[in-house]
Amino acid sequence: MAREFHRTDRIADAMKRELAQLIQNEIRDPRVGMTNVNDVEVSRDLSHAKVYVTFVGEDDAKKIEDGVQVLNRAAGFLRSQLAGSIQMRAMPRLSFRYDETSVRGQQLSALIDKAVAADRKDLDEGEDGQQDDNQEKSQD
Repeated sequence: MAREFHRTDRIADAMKRELAQLIQNEIRDPRVGMTNVNDVEVSRDLSHAKVYVTFVGEDDAKKIEDGVQVLNRAAGFLRSQLAGSIQMRAMPRLSFRYDETSVRGQQLSALIDKAVAADRKDLDEGEDGQQDDNQEKSQD
């Protein structure tokens, strides 16, 4: 059976696509830079929308915070532009938030890689010890 899509899901998807274009083409502030719109969550009553963004190549917390502030200040402008392209009775208020899932994913991936490397090192050391024991037994 096909999954039913709720109206909020369809609106969130349309807003995500439009916001990505609008931020890229209309926001000229250098603090925003290259911005990815990762997700949009629209409330059930369609009055609020949380927009989760990341900034390409930014690791500095201060620059990320500044970028989010710029987007939140431009939220009214972006909302009016969205209202022109998405036909709705009332456009949800926009609230921009930094999406930490990609950063957290990279950290977890690094931890996994470190653990795998440590296991390989331990396994290799164990095999070397067994080979030395086998060589000593064959010489006897």
